[in-house]
Amino acid sequence: MQRKKTTASVLMSVTLLAGLLAGCGSSNNDTSNNEANKSNNSATANSGNTASNDANANKDAAAAEDTSPITFSFFAEDPNPNWNNMQDDVSKELTKKTGVTLDAEFAVGDPAQKVALMATSGEYPDLISAKGDIGKLVDAGAVIDLTDLIDKYAPNIKRVLGDNLARAKYTNADQSIYAIPTWAAVNEQRFVAGGGFELQHRVVKEAGYPEIRTVQDYESVIKSYIEKHPTDENGNKNIGVSLNADDWHMYISVTNPAVSTTGGSDDGEYYIDQTTNEAIYHFRRPEEKEYFRWLNHMNDIGLLDKESFVQKYDQYKSKVATGRVLGLIDQDWDYNDAQQALKTAGKFDETYGHYPVTMSKDIKQADFWPTGFMGGYGISISSTCKDPVRAIKFLDYLASDEFQILNNWGIEGKHYKIEDGKRVVPQEVQDRINNDNTAFTKESGIGFYWNMMVHYGDGAKDESGNYYTKNFPEQLVNGYSDAEKETLAAYKATTWKDLFPKEDEFKVKAYGAAWNIQIPGEDEVSILGTKMKDITWKRIPQAILAKPADFDKIWDEYMADLDKAGVKKMEADYTKYVQDRVALWSGN
Repeated sequence: MQRKKTTASVLMSVTLLAGLLAGCGSSNNDTSNNEANKSNNSATANSGNTASNDANANKDAAAAEDTSPITFSFFAEDPNPNWNNMQDDVSKELTKKTGVTLDAEFAVGDPAQKVALMATSGEYPDLISAKGDIGKLVDAGAVIDLTDLIDKYAPNIKRVLGDNLARAKYTNADQSIYAIPTWAAVNEQRFVAGGGFELQHRVVKEAGYPEIRTVQDYESVIKSYIEKHPTDENGNKNIGVSLNADDWHMYISVTNPAVSTTGGSDDGEYYIDQTTNEAIYHFRRPEEKEYFRWLNHMNDIGLLDKESFVQKYDQYKSKVATGRVLGLIDQDWDYNDAQQALKTAGKFDETYGHYPVTMSKDIKQADFWPTGFMGGYGISISSTCKDPVRAIKFLDYLASDEFQILNNWGIEGKHYKIEDGKRVVPQEVQDRINNDNTAFTKESGIGFYWNMMVHYGDGAKDESGNYYTKNFPEQLVNGYSDAEKETLAAYKATTWKDLFPKEDEFKVKAYGAAWNIQIPGEDEVSILGTKMKDITWKRIPQAILAKPADFDKIWDEYMADLDKAGVKKMEADYTKYVQDRVALWSGN
């Protein structure tokens, strides 16, 4: 699953365990209204603002806003290793425009545990990006219904989301808006292929750039290279494939690929029948058993990193940064720090390309299966927020064209310039991005606020005819190294997406993506989901690391464990939620 911005398509495949308690909506509304009554006079003066496309009117309204200094505490489940405590260029400009600074905390370790502790403690940050764990906060009364605040004080959010705002409703039973959708982009045309299976450019080059479509193709080029080059230039052993199985990364690098290699789309821990909208726990598909059998085979012949299931995330990235890992099965945002280290060291031929690998050629890799606009993941305002009106106005500024351009492009004259009416990244800036992106990102702050802001997607253009983001084909190519361009040219492609099946080869999913469907926190589906995860995270590594002769026995035991734990009950109940989402979004 590309849960980031997959992906995100980043970006992730965690099964969403969201929840609600009857009555939370009304109590949260009371909190919101009480806090709103405490707002300053300028907030009251602007309470009648509605969405407008008139740029001058928006500027006039912005000028009247309160920009006195205020600090909001903020927690995000997503890591941001480059966060610079708002000492970067974009953050400084943001504070100048709004008066807001953020006391930010980003999850370390299991974010679900942090949110659960937060929910029970009664101590909440002002702003929360809780993703799939929002249900715990709804249950605790920790977040407020934002419906009225958006209607009164958020013209930019309403303008950008338009009719899609209806998809932010929590459930059929509780149609409050507890999180403003920020993971989903509006009017998005995806150009970035950041997933699939990865191979170093030197590996495919030495093999003569063969077709990489099946797991057998992938295995073959790795095996051939490692036979010729068992060690690197320093005598350290080269590694065929390393998996990142540390905590939630297990979903991204180990279990999600079982779906994508067998023709399924990213629906978290479920496979959804596109005709009936019925859900099954995706590991119970016979096709996926064969994917894990292939990983078992890779382990048996010595091409799978023996430390895959014991290494920590930092160890995984450090290993990738050495250049010894020939292949990855991951999302680029998960290993990006390591790849940037390779670029900084000038080892561009040891960075990675992306290939649409499946179990056989007749299977269509579905990374670009369209979901339409998704609600679900987003930004929430807590019930203890010091000033909900000021907070929603801050979030509304993030949705403005001015800030969307700032977040994506940086500061005009420093990070980009205008040539013939087009935004252009100067070559010296592009060189820094290509070769020392970590340092550049810390200094510039470009992209830091994507998970806090309602935004347009890749391919969308503003009124000047410029793209909102830098993820469009011409600009993507500017970011490619010579090694990357050479590989793509060999495959008669311009970008990595050219190698993958396109959106129009699939029918848009009526429910968006199953992984961001809100499930009540105390619902049996959530409880059973945790049981299934525990079983799966024990049995899948066992099956992969077993002797091939023992694989079927372990797999049968795994299936029996799931059945005994109530997997069919979980599937039936989850099916109801999928079908309810379809009804909610279709207005039925």
